[in-house]
Parts: sequence; C-alpha cells; structure tokens
Amino acid sequence: MSRNLWLIFLTSIFLMFCRNNNVEISGIFESPVAGKYISVDELKSDRLVSVDSVMLTEDGKFELNIKIKQPSLYLLKINKNNSFIMLLEPGEKIKFKSHYDSINYPSLLTGSPGSSLLAEYNKNLHATLNKIKALNDIYMRNPKNQPIPELTDSLDNLSHEYLSRINNYTKKFIDDNINSLAALVVIYQQLAPTVYVLDYEKDLDYYKKVDSSLYSRYPGYEPVITFHRQVGELIQMMGDSNKGLLSGEGGIITAPEISLPTPGGDTIRLSSTRGSVVLLDFWASWCIPCRKENPNLVKAYNMFSDKGFQIYQVSLDKTHEAWLKGITDDNLEKWIHVSDVKYWNSVVVPLYKIESIPANFLLDRNGHVIASNLRGESLISTLEKLFNTPEYVSGVKPGNNQ
Repeated sequence: MSRNLWLIFLTSIFLMFCRNNNVEISGIFESPVAGKYISVDELKSDRLVSVDSVMLTEDGKFELNIKIKQPSLYLLKINKNNSFIMLLEPGEKIKFKSHYDSINYPSLLTGSPGSSLLAEYNKNLHATLNKIKALNDIYMRNPKNQPIPELTDSLDNLSHEYLSRINNYTKKFIDDNINSLAALVVIYQQLAPTVYVLDYEKDLDYYKKVDSSLYSRYPGYEPVITFHRQVGELIQMMGDSNKGLLSGEGGIITAPEISLPTPGGDTIRLSSTRGSVVLLDFWASWCIPCRKENPNLVKAYNMFSDKGFQIYQVSLDKTHEAWLKGITDDNLEKWIHVSDVKYWNSVVVPLYKIESIPANFLLDRNGHVIASNLRGESLISTLEKLFNTPEYVSGVKPGNNQ
C-alpha cells in the first residue's frame, strides 16, 4: 500500500471513529419563545455539566451535537423547570419535537431507543398525576350536601388504585429494561417531593435488582456508583436500623468534638451546644433515606425546641450549592448546619466511624451519647420520655461530668 493510500485509510478510520461517537439532536418546538436557548447537560450524580447550547430559530428549530463514548444520561433543557432526561448512545441521530412549555413530553422522538423509553414512562407518570389531581379537584368542589365520609372513601379508593397501577407499571418497566440506564432514571421518579413511586422500604428488592444489574455493566459510571452506595446504605439501614455506631465500648461515651463551617462560613463547635439535648445528625442532600427522614426531624424540632432540644446537622455533600438547596427544599433552616463539603472524605467519617447515612446520636446536656440512630416515631417517643424525667422537666442545669 502506497503512503498516500495509507494516509487516506488512517484518515477514514479516524473520521469513522469520531462519527460513531457523535450524537446529533435536531428538533423543533411548537409555540417557541424568540431569543431563548436550548441546552444539553451531562447528568452527574450531584451536578450538571454543560455540554452544548444553541439559540432557537424564529420557527423553534435547533441542532445540538455532543460526543460520548458509552451510553450516558443527559438533560435537554430550556430551564430548570422545563427539561427532559435523555439516555443517549454513541452514533445516535435524534429527531425531537414538543411544545416549548413541556419538553418532558415530546410528541415526536426518534433515533434514540433509550430516550423513547423514558418519554413513554413520563407520559404514563404524568397521566397518573393528572388523575390524582382531578380527584383532589373533585374533593375541593364538593357540594355542602354531599356526605363527606362517603366522598372521601370513594376518592381515597380511587387514589390508591391509581398509585398501585403506577407502582406496578414502574416495576414492569424496570423488569423489561433491567439492563438499561433507563431503569436508574425511573427508580428515582417521585409523585411529590421526597415521595417516590417505589418506596425503598416496601420495594427494596427493586433497588437491589437495578443496582445488581447496572453496577456490573457500568462499574465506572458515576451515577451508577452513587446509586450502588445508596443501595448499600439502604440495605444496612433496613437490616439494622437501631445499631449504635459507637456501641460496645461500655461506660459513658462523650461525643467527639466537631468544628466545621456553617453555610455562611462561621465555625460552630459541637461542644457549644452543651446545656441542650442535641440530635447530632449526619446526612447529605443526595441521600434518599436522609431526605425522607428530614420531615421527622422538623417535627421533632417543632415539638421540643422550646424544652431545650437542638439539632446539629452535619452534611456529607459534595458541593456547597447542593447542600444549601437540600436545606432550603426540606425546610431545615431553624437549626445548626455544618460541613466541610468533602463527601465521604469528611473528617467526621472516621471520627464517628460512619459507614452509612442517615446516622445520628442523641446527646444529653453534657454531650454524652444516650441513644443512636433514632428515626421517625422512635425519635419522638425517646424525646418525650426524656423531657418528662424530673431533671429535664425542672430545667436543672447538669453538672460537668466529663
């Protein structure tokens, strides 16, 4: 083979390689807004990475191009409230069409089987949510002469039926697509903030199933790695939810000192809370069971804060932004928050021998550990008993027993 022919051969191989790793997305929006941009971001476990963006033409058309090496999840986005998760694979040429205000429900999507699966699931979930909303509207329009108990029972039965259907549909979707990253997207779907279609307590087997399949196929993919860790935490929490992480040493255990910055940059020491009963809680915004437990913390704080109860919450978040958003979204602003924002490399992990989150320790007024991993009603009942003891009812200041 001559040198020129060899160069042509190498060039064609190189171009073919580049072309096979290219993904083209061309689309059109109905009723577009002039001057607006459409973008595509790569989905990481706790953040979005901008890949490409383009201004829409006057008639709503756009073209986007990205390069990928393996099946991956991306977000096609107008803004944070108007987006669509896509499962893209190298070499795909995608045609997309939707109304400008609702790109999560495309009227046309070809060239990407994974994305089409997600669009179909979105359609079914959206239909269920609309049915439940319609039931609520009926209840709110209830005429005064309608027997409330009878109406409520009827609406509740229908609501449970709709929820059961979407739960079964989601399980079948996962079973049918267990080797696809689409299953990872679907298992995170919510009916309302922190209310998941598949409840991790009742449907843990499906979390295990998705983890087992995807972790063996995509062991280096960041969202899969994060999900693998979360499932491990769920299994441990469900298997031994009352195990004390510092148990087994006997005698009085004083909580080790923590000195970390608040969201505002100030440093608050754990020891500064002495004199209060303190729940030392370890969490993160990316942790599903943590977010589900947060409403219980809000309830406990509202019930007992005026009796001398405080919460000192330590985050294992990766970014300051995700940490702050989690605090705001879950209405946790009333108590103390600290973090070094180092994920599992946080200084508190080896200090408290943390293997999974959520994890917590209830501390008495001297900073001694008196209970651990209290959740839900267990936390409420423990605090009720504690604040009904003579010492805590009378408000007597404890002596320094350290």
